Amino acid sequence: MTETPHPLYDRHADTLNRALTAITERGYWSAYPESPSPRVYGETAAADGKAAFEAYLGGDFPLDQPGTGRRIATEASPFGVELAVRYPHAGTDELIRAASAALPAWRDAGPQARAGVCLEILDRLHKHIFELANAVQFTSGQAFVMAFQAGGAHALDRALESLAYAYAEMTRHPQTAGWEKPAGKGDPLRMTKTFHVVPRGVALVIGCNTFPTWNSYPGLFASLVTGNPVIVKPHPRAVLPLAITVKYAREVLAEASFDPNLILLAAEAPGEKLASDLALHRSVKIVDFTGSTEYGDWLETHARQASVYTEKAGLNTVVIDSTDDFAGMCRNLGFTLTLYSGQMCTTSQNILIPAGGIETDQGHKSFDEVAGGIAAAVGKLTADPARSVELTGAIVNDGVLERLADVTKVGEPILESRTVAHPSYADAVVRTPTIVKLAADDADTYGREWFGPISFAIATDSTAHSLELMRRTVGEKGALTAAVYSTDETVLDAVEAVAVDVGVHLSCNLTGGVFVNQSAAFSDFHGSGANAAANSALTDGAYVANRFRVVQSRRHV
Repeated sequence: MTETPHPLYDRHADTLNRALTAITERGYWSAYPESPSPRVYGETAAADGKAAFEAYLGGDFPLDQPGTGRRIATEASPFGVELAVRYPHAGTDELIRAASAALPAWRDAGPQARAGVCLEILDRLHKHIFELANAVQFTSGQAFVMAFQAGGAHALDRALESLAYAYAEMTRHPQTAGWEKPAGKGDPLRMTKTFHVVPRGVALVIGCNTFPTWNSYPGLFASLVTGNPVIVKPHPRAVLPLAITVKYAREVLAEASFDPNLILLAAEAPGEKLASDLALHRSVKIVDFTGSTEYGDWLETHARQASVYTEKAGLNTVVIDSTDDFAGMCRNLGFTLTLYSGQMCTTSQNILIPAGGIETDQGHKSFDEVAGGIAAAVGKLTADPARSVELTGAIVNDGVLERLADVTKVGEPILESRTVAHPSYADAVVRTPTIVKLAADDADTYGREWFGPISFAIATDSTAHSLELMRRTVGEKGALTAAVYSTDETVLDAVEAVAVDVGVHLSCNLTGGVFVNQSAAFSDFHGSGANAAANSALTDGAYVANRFRVVQSRRHV
């Protein structure tokens, strides 16, 4: 038995095949242009997308799905723009019932049909990328270009990447096989065996406030293409980007004659704990979560009926030993700390510098000169409000502001955070990064995550001591990124050895247009699943293979 290709699979087969090649070669490739230029997307695309976004504001979001008829609005924009979008509110049981009823036909459609439909959903979302980018911007606090890239093009690339991995795993084995075993002088034993790709069950995606699409799309599409209906539970402050996603996905599913309840929005009322109720439901077999370590650990411990994929918090670390481009190093780290006000799970927090200073192309630099050089780079990037807000964006929630207040009580300030008036949005909450000097024995401070525009310059006894601290802190608390600056190959090898031991991705001597807190789909893995910061990686075979099972049937010929 051979699966009949679905028309949507035929339409998008070239894209899928290129993605399959990309995850094998791991060079540069992107399916979705990251530049919002009118030369790429057309003269009216930006205006049309903004108008579509604005049409949602202050109204009932147009989503026809099972629910109680109640509507809720929970979002508050970091830019001070009133959103007031009202979303349909459904309970756990009605969401589970609707999703479960949609599963059989989707399962029986087969991998090619599911891949074709999912690729069409990505194509539809790409056609509405400006609408999506505005929704990401005004719910997350990202500046527009970042929202377009990370929340639009790069999120779609990550979705396609996970889809490609899933398709490769689903089609690793033949759909049917002939089996013949010699039986001595008698006729051989002959059987026909059929292998069915069987989804695990209902999948739950729990979205985050900072990157609602980028962090949600890989799990969403990995689950959907492997046959699992998906319930999407957005962060209460960032519902709109995922509501738009669900809206267009449901349209494509219905057009392809599948039950649109294969994807459902689970908007959560304040204090409702809908995510926990869904995560513990016996029918939920897959959970994807990005957010706090505390809640991620809770899910891993209590959602025992499900495969749980988490990305949590960690202590991203930079080891500075020496450099042959001091200015480039400072610029690179300055940009890293400034981008989106450090509100990225990959932004460096702990910068380990020998107390005696380092050797550079500009001669010996003391600890204070190294830390001051990084601070000066941040200061230059944030000096002009009109330019700086296009890098910093706005502060995503009050928790970040609380940490900025708390950090003033520790260490010695090298660079203090400032309030910036946004030139376009008077009520936007904007803060510049702070850098605080700590001693190596201040582990109670730098040994926990301070999410936001907060980093620590930590004085160590030596580079060897820096490696000890990196091994201990990352080994205990995890990290998503690590970086090293050194002109000594022996040091680079030593840091790489530590990175391998503690399971963290390492970047070496970044001084140009590549930054430690950015990763490229189809080439860079995001998270390793090898330390406490995440139990999975975006994206690899392990991320997708446990979302389905193969069930066989066999018959005598």
